[in-house]
Amino acid sequence: MVGFFDMFGGFLLVAGASFLFFGGLGVLRMPDIYNRIQAGAKTTTLGTLLILSGAAFLHPDWTLKLLLIGLFLLFTNPLSSQVLARAAHRGGIEKTAETMVDKLAEDFPDSIAKNASPKQSGDKS
Repeated sequence: MVGFFDMFGGFLLVAGASFLFFGGLGVLRMPDIYNRIQAGAKTTTLGTLLILSGAAFLHPDWTLKLLLIGLFLLFTNPLSSQVLARAAHRGGIEKTAETMVDKLAEDFPDSIAKNASPKQSGDKS
């Protein structure tokens, strides 16, 4: 007979896989790189944590290792997505027309002008 922990672990595995699937759809459907990074990072973090939790319920002797992997993921996923978005912004990657707020441009206005090509800055030379 299947126990409660096995059923709950299976549910967490399916929920995590669903989040990862919908995150992949979000990466395909989003209009620009900044939204794609957002969709990918959020769903990857939550989906992977759910899968790790499901695996911990199915294999209780792995719980400490899975917890350490989850903590590592909680620290590195948001950081890596932020670094990718900042690099894309500094590289001059265009954002979609629907983007209303650009906090990096507000915080570092001269870094955008320094990295912009002559066509982007309006220079005719």
